[in-house]
Amino acid sequence: MLKAGIYGQFYHENSSVFIQQLFEILREHRVDVVVEEQFYKLIIENKDINSEQYEYPTFQTLDSTYDLFFSIGGDGTILKSITYVKDLNIPVAGINTGRLGFLASIQKEELAACVPKILEGNYKISERSLLSIEVSPTHSDLNTFNFALNEISVLRKNTTSMIRVETYLNNEYLTSYWSDGLIVSTPTGSTGYSLSCGGPVVEPSSKSIILTPIAPHNLNARPIIIPDCTEVKLKVSGRENNYLVSLDSRIAGIDNESVITIKKSPFTIKMIQLHEDSFIKTLRKKLLWGEDKRN
Repeated sequence: MLKAGIYGQFYHENSSVFIQQLFEILREHRVDVVVEEQFYKLIIENKDINSEQYEYPTFQTLDSTYDLFFSIGGDGTILKSITYVKDLNIPVAGINTGRLGFLASIQKEELAACVPKILEGNYKISERSLLSIEVSPTHSDLNTFNFALNEISVLRKNTTSMIRVETYLNNEYLTSYWSDGLIVSTPTGSTGYSLSCGGPVVEPSSKSIILTPIAPHNLNARPIIIPDCTEVKLKVSGRENNYLVSLDSRIAGIDNESVITIKKSPFTIKMIQLHEDSFIKTLRKKLLWGEDKRN
């Protein structure tokens, strides 16, 4: 019997029918379902769903006994999901009940067709690299979950003044970015914050890291793609005594002159992708590539 974890951050009024549908499909296929504790509370508190009909055990943490993990929401929900999955090698299926859904590639309207395929093992795995961070002196907020699927960013805090991001690649000085911050992104994250700041779109299986400055004052500062075996070291200074570091959706305050070391994580996240889907199709569908009258 398959064992599947289910997680969602929010419960939207319009998503109840799709949550019920997912539960029904999993029940029909005799899947052992365990729901994240806080999400389960949101589900049973909602009047649209019969809590007696959908009574399931809950989890706070995962272990290696899980065969699948369903993330219900948008891309932000998947980014939070990796804090549960971590290095357990549990395949993650993203069901998009949000807006863009670049990572959550299974559309809620297609559950009946897609979920049975996943339960039958009729899918492929897209391996996604992550980035890990170390801070010297150490920072307690970054000790437990020190990894990110999309990007690790340094950002100015409580000021309109720029910060200076002194950047080293394998201990060789690259440059100092005078900017609002710097994004260090994985190929997966290239279509996120980095893209909004002028970074390139990078195919997810590429073995690379992208550095994208945020509103740089150096007019010649441009994004750069480097091999993912590169160790990136940052020293940040500015008029304030501290600045922000974000790991996907998690944020911590760091003191000036701290040394940040970013490198590829020793594990990957396994994203479930149906055989008929691809990154190229997603580009055309989500970013409207090819939407030109001449095509």
